[in-house]
Amino acid sequence: MSKLLRQPVTLALIQLASTASKPHNLTHARSLVLRAAQRGARIIVLPECFNSPYGTKYFPTYAETLRPTPPSETDSPSYHALSNMAKEANSYLVGGSIPEYDTETKKYYNTSLTFGPAGQLLATHRKVHLFDIDIPGGFKFKESEVLSPGNNVTVVDLPEYGKLGIAICYDVRFPELATIAARKGAFALVYPGAFNMTTGPMHWELLARARATDNQVYVGLCSPARDVGADYHAWGHTVLVDPNAEVMESLGAEEGILFGELRGERIEEVRKGIPLYTQRRFDVYPDVSEGKIRFED
Repeated sequence: MSKLLRQPVTLALIQLASTASKPHNLTHARSLVLRAAQRGARIIVLPECFNSPYGTKYFPTYAETLRPTPPSETDSPSYHALSNMAKEANSYLVGGSIPEYDTETKKYYNTSLTFGPAGQLLATHRKVHLFDIDIPGGFKFKESEVLSPGNNVTVVDLPEYGKLGIAICYDVRFPELATIAARKGAFALVYPGAFNMTTGPMHWELLARARATDNQVYVGLCSPARDVGADYHAWGHTVLVDPNAEVMESLGAEEGILFGELRGERIEEVRKGIPLYTQRRFDVYPDVSEGKIRFED
């Protein structure tokens, strides 16, 4: 039995296109989650902002209030829809992300909710790094015009399988989050994300493979499907990478479901061949997984 991944598990990354209708988006997500479960997936991931269009002007309109937990169905229809999906699918569900409004802080967040097979909330991750970029002649976007950052590393324990690291999109560019999750025992890192037509071709697959290379774990990036009629054109190309940074499966730009079997033996094989975990020199540089770290609670 692997120390990290207690038994093999099928992971499904769902690449879907969201419309301006939240009820439609939730219903459509449910159909794809159940389809993934019927094909044997026990960990299912939805993309970033799966319940709404992606864009700063949309966040306040589509935002839901998640606290106190559980929120009412009126305050957060997406919370209840995700809980029911997980229960119907009898699977762990990383619910992509949704816009959140916190009535205490009076701030908006980009928030991922993870539910267990009984429909119970297991983890909440607020996007830690906000997507503020300005590429000359390329692309400009500033999430911080509306959103505020989260402040926690999110690692959730799935009793049958092990620990799963969860972050959102731009978080993948910051290796510290991934390293902390991996050194705390995560067998995989999943990132609901919505790279665009500029950053996607440049870095999407590269970053998935980089985080796998750094940490010798599985890495999954789950994108929305591309909608050329929307304001924001997602790159798509949802991808799953193994602990040796080899691409296991990837999608194109259209809707689809990516399936992959995760095996603990593969992690052990890769780490035995290139033993990074016994070769790090913490006498020369600090271990970022030690010291003061704020975990999701």
